[in-house]
Amino acid sequence: MREKERRLARMRLDVEMRSYRHAGRAKNPTNGLLRAVRQALRVPLAEIAEKMGVNRSVIWDLESGERKNTISLRSLSRMADAMGCKVVYGIVPKGGKKLEELAEERLWASVLGGTAGVRGQLVSGSASTLAV
Repeated sequence: MREKERRLARMRLDVEMRSYRHAGRAKNPTNGLLRAVRQALRVPLAEIAEKMGVNRSVIWDLESGERKNTISLRSLSRMADAMGCKVVYGIVPKGGKKLEELAEERLWASVLGGTAGVRGQLVSGSASTLAV
């Protein structure tokens, strides 16, 4: 993909993922989300287990697996479906940045050798004043 096409793709993704960037600022924004949604909707474990065709202990295991980041997307999706929900996930740069900002940081880091000092300059916004 040419650079112009990559830039346009980043811009489209930045718009599409706007609502996820806010969550990306938090340390673990979805930690315990299955349990939180289940409790907020007042969906009993037994109902979810019945819809999924599993024992109630499996539901506890899935919620635990989510908190430990060991749950599969398939299991996450099955449990969400049993609660009348669906899984929608996103991948965003850390700290709520835009993809375009991250791409520029990566470019400057590669041009300037990728040192830790360069990273600090890029984060503070002085990268735009650097000349190559």
